[in-house]
Amino acid sequence: MDVFDVIYNCRAMRRLDKKPVPAELLVKLVDAANQGPSGSNMQNARWLVVTDTNVKKKLADLNRQGVESYIGSKSSRPDVLPHQAKDKRLRMLNAVIWQMENMHEVPAIIMACMEFGAPVNDKMVSHGSGSIWPGIQNLLLAARALGLGATPTTLALGDQQAVSEVLNLPSSMAAFCLIPVGYPLGRFGPVSRKPVEEIMRWDQWS
Repeated sequence: MDVFDVIYNCRAMRRLDKKPVPAELLVKLVDAANQGPSGSNMQNARWLVVTDTNVKKKLADLNRQGVESYIGSKSSRPDVLPHQAKDKRLRMLNAVIWQMENMHEVPAIIMACMEFGAPVNDKMVSHGSGSIWPGIQNLLLAARALGLGATPTTLALGDQQAVSEVLNLPSSMAAFCLIPVGYPLGRFGPVSRKPVEEIMRWDQWS
């Protein structure tokens, strides 16, 4: 696949097989993430590859708390994601719930973190978090090129103190994204996006 094939066919893959992913492929994903640009070339992204059963279970529990808080009770779930058409909304919701129920069994969870060099505060997080996302996108594209499924989520990170304790992070580090990785149970396919004519203008917006 060339780079454009990867970009246009990099679906969020939440349903993942339990089959282990070779360590060398996980290292390859992180190495791809590490090639992403960062502000002032600080290179302060840090990547934790979690394969330990107990740590995955604790992260899955935190994710469950975040998901249940986000989607609410069963009676209110049809109102979640109102910007999506009903059929797509239900498919996405079902995939999120499946991931919540099975996250502890995925082969690996990659945690995207930042090292700030001093005890983390809200200002650091708000100003410095942008540098993590190019690396995350690199990781997602590399996963697709290798035939692996991956989806970024932040729902597990509502309680940063709990996350830091689970991962044994130093006070100078914060987690920004959780990425389950594994061989997909579903099929890859093209992403569905708004047409470029709708989201682009030349020179000025109006």
